[in-house]
Amino acid sequence: MLDSINDFIISESDALWLYPLLFSVCIIDGFFPPVPSETVLVTLGSLGGATGEPYLWAVIPVAALGAVIGDNIAYSIGKLVGTDRWAWMRKPKTAAAFAWARRALDERGPVIIVTARFIPVGRIAVNITAGATGYPRRVFFPLTVVAGLIWASYSALMGHFVGSWFESQPLLGAVISICVAVVVGFIVDKLMQRFQARKRPAADADAQSEESTH
Repeated sequence: MLDSINDFIISESDALWLYPLLFSVCIIDGFFPPVPSETVLVTLGSLGGATGEPYLWAVIPVAALGAVIGDNIAYSIGKLVGTDRWAWMRKPKTAAAFAWARRALDERGPVIIVTARFIPVGRIAVNITAGATGYPRRVFFPLTVVAGLIWASYSALMGHFVGSWFESQPLLGAVISICVAVVVGFIVDKLMQRFQARKRPAADADAQSEESTH
């Protein structure tokens, strides 16, 4: 599937409609994880590095704006329907993701909103949970702007620099860029889980201490 996407994008690298395609994909991926926004963004960045088109200065803001809109749509979904309205939300893995997001938002909301943008399923869980739990929109929105800009810049620039190393083989550069992005996202996810696991015993101990004083 990734090869097909890459082949298609590479064959149309100078087409202007790639920008609205990127914009749409980044919006939809904010609340529907099967849509591969990272794949499209990294591939376009890689092509920019290898061939000069599409233009990086246009790719980054387009992707960032789409990401911000998508994340805020997810927030609105959470505010409207909560985290257990539909059957897919009640599946064990999804329910666990929402439970993790709820704890993370309570403990370190700003950090988790920004870093979760790099984890496809994690960002959806965090953003829907933020809406469902009444996390203030006035705080949430600017954080999604920061997260969208960092995510778009990182993904596009990484693809751009890797792509520049493979000027004669843009497809190979795009594939390697995507693999690097996946690995980095996996590492971020694992580090967050480990950090959360270390924080939880301390939080539990503090809670027990407070209960014992009352």
